[in-house]
Amino acid sequence: MSKVQTAEQKAKMKPAEYIALEEQYNAKNYKPLDVVLERGEGVWVWDVEGNKYMDFLAAYSALNQGHCHPRLVRALTEQASKLALTSRAFRNDQLPLFAKELCELLGYEMMLPMNTGAEAVETAVKAARKWGYTVKGVPDDQAEIITCEGNFHGRTTTIVSFSSDEQYKDGFGPLTPGFVIIPYGDADALEAAITPNTVAFLVEPVQGEAGVVVPPDGYLARVRELCGEHNVLFIADEIQSGLGRTGYMLAAEHDGVRADVVTLGKALAGGMYPVSAVVSSREVLGVFDPGDHGSTFGGNPLACAVAREALKVIVDEKLCERTAELGTRTMERLQTIDSPYVDFVRGRGLWFGIVLKDDAGGARSFCEKLMAEGVLAKETHENVIRLAPPLVITEDELGWALDKVEGVLTR
Repeated sequence: MSKVQTAEQKAKMKPAEYIALEEQYNAKNYKPLDVVLERGEGVWVWDVEGNKYMDFLAAYSALNQGHCHPRLVRALTEQASKLALTSRAFRNDQLPLFAKELCELLGYEMMLPMNTGAEAVETAVKAARKWGYTVKGVPDDQAEIITCEGNFHGRTTTIVSFSSDEQYKDGFGPLTPGFVIIPYGDADALEAAITPNTVAFLVEPVQGEAGVVVPPDGYLARVRELCGEHNVLFIADEIQSGLGRTGYMLAAEHDGVRADVVTLGKALAGGMYPVSAVVSSREVLGVFDPGDHGSTFGGNPLACAVAREALKVIVDEKLCERTAELGTRTMERLQTIDSPYVDFVRGRGLWFGIVLKDDAGGARSFCEKLMAEGVLAKETHENVIRLAPPLVITEDELGWALDKVEGVLTR
């Protein structure tokens, strides 16, 4: 961590003052580390006092292309100076191109643009239910969607209704019915849960918020088989796992399968703008009629211009290939760390969960120690340190950060 202060920085408020204002005026729905950031470039960020840190979280995979990628900044500013918003009441010249490029890149027939990942999941839920009624022939209001324990698909009222985390649901009832929860990674449980009213199975190819939980090899292939046999939509939530994070464009490709419906977000615009989307077949997304679903900002020209460039950066800079190579080396390095606090390490691509032993004292304190060493990571579920650097990270930068991680875990 280096520290260089300019006169402008010296005149700013102190970090404690910013934190006090946030604590006073902002609802306490997060528990961030006490670092106040003001700018970023690539894998690096600087706080208001000029301290430099490596971002080893990448905004939960939203920053796969790194902070303020020059191509994304240019796409954003150029489009913002021309046309930012039309609403969907009128057409614009960016949405058709974004739709075409996204569908062709991923091999799907149609897409529906929204803003946040949770909105994409809500869109998929609505599409699956309407598909179930209009195409599969499920009786009205009887559609069921199967989900998994440990899932995280967002925090809307409907989505928390099928969370297995009691905190996400506590105080927000009445909950939305129509969801069945089964163990993650258990294909036999899925087969047993399917009924004639099952319209979809919604699953994360890798569970992110649960602590980077990777399912058994072949699990998604068996899911694909079961969904096909029973005429059930296989919905892959790739909001965190997709767009290069695991070494493939979509994480389901690790099992060589293609989901019927994919939800995308986060890195879809490289952290420059909130953009999400659902991609699927014409049969599924074709169930929507004008007025069934929408968003004032979904598909706006500014979002589409940035997302188009974000996708091109992933392809042009070969981020999937780089991630696969660096991820293998990183896993080997993490697994060689001889730490009295670590139980085991799991992960895929450049996405890792360091699971600590019960007596290690919790992951928060380790993340705070990493912050003091210039590496920003974040705990999840009390005992897991989650690591997910921007995919543009260099081998030298990665080695520097892993040295810091090893030092903290072995002291």
